[in-house]
Amino acid sequence: MEHDATWRWKVIFSFAAVYIIWGSTYLAIRVGVQTLPPALFAGVRFAVAGVLLALYARLSGQKFPTRLREWRTIAVTAVFMLVGANGLVVWGEQWVPSNQAALIVATTALWLAGFGVLGSQGQHLSRHTVLGLAIGFFGAALLLLPQNGFTLENFWAQFAVFMASPAWAAGSIYAKRSQLMTPPLMIAAMQSLVAGIVFCGIGLADNETARWHGSPAAWLALAYLIVFGSCFAYAAYIWLLHEVSPALLGTYAYINPAIAVALGWFMLGETLNGTQLAGMVVILLGVVLVSTAKPRAVVAPAQRG
Repeated sequence: MEHDATWRWKVIFSFAAVYIIWGSTYLAIRVGVQTLPPALFAGVRFAVAGVLLALYARLSGQKFPTRLREWRTIAVTAVFMLVGANGLVVWGEQWVPSNQAALIVATTALWLAGFGVLGSQGQHLSRHTVLGLAIGFFGAALLLLPQNGFTLENFWAQFAVFMASPAWAAGSIYAKRSQLMTPPLMIAAMQSLVAGIVFCGIGLADNETARWHGSPAAWLALAYLIVFGSCFAYAAYIWLLHEVSPALLGTYAYINPAIAVALGWFMLGETLNGTQLAGMVVILLGVVLVSTAKPRAVVAPAQRG
C-alpha cells in the first residue's frame, strides 16, 4: 500500500510538471528565437540539460547504457522527439505565435492514439476514438487557415509545427514499446545529449555563431527551458511514458494549450481570430474524445475466433 501511494504521488507530481511547465515552454521558445538562432538555441538547451541530467542520474547510482540496442533506441527517439518534433516547433515559432503553436501541437494526443493501433502491441480504435480523431484534425485545419487570404508566407512555419506532432507521437510509441534496461532519467539525459549534439552541429554548419547575440529575455528563456522544460518536465514525461497508458499521457496535450494561450495573451499580447478560436474548441473536443475513449487491445490472428 505504501508503495502504491508513493507511485501515485510520483504520477501526480510528474503530470503537474508536464501540464504546467510544458504549457509555458511555448512562450519561452517564442521569446528565445526572436533574437537567438534556432538550432544553437535548441542545441545549447539540450546539451546543457543532458549533462545536468546525466550528472544527477550518476549521483543517484544509475549507470550509462551499455548495449548497442539501447543506444540505437535512444538515438532514434531523440531524433524523432527532440530533433524532429521540438526542432520543428523551435523553427516554426520564429513566425508562429506561441499560443497558436501550442494549439496545433495539441493534435499530438490524436497522433498518439492513431499510431497506437499499429504493431502487435497496438490497440483497435473505437468509434469514439475515430470520431475524436476526425474532429481534432478538422480543428487543426481551421487553425492552419490563413487570416488574410491564402499566402505561403507563414503557412510553412505553421505546417512545420503541425508536423512536430506525428514526429513526437511516433517517437513516444517507439520508446514505450522498447524494453530498455536503462532507468528513465538516464534515458532522458542521453536523449538530450544526442539532440544537443545534432542541433549544435546544424547550427555550426549554418554559421549561426555569427548571430549568437541574444537579449536578456532570450537568455532567461534559455535558462528556463534548460532547468524546467528539460530537466524537470521532459524527465517527468519519459518516466510517465513507461508508467501510464498513452491515452492518459496524451491528456497533457489539451492542458498545455490553455496555459500557453493565457501566457501568450498576458505576456506577449497574442490573440486568436474567430476562425482560430473555433479551431481551438474543435481540437480540444477531439482530443477529449480520444483521451476518454476506452482502448481495445489488438487480438493476434491465432487468437481470433
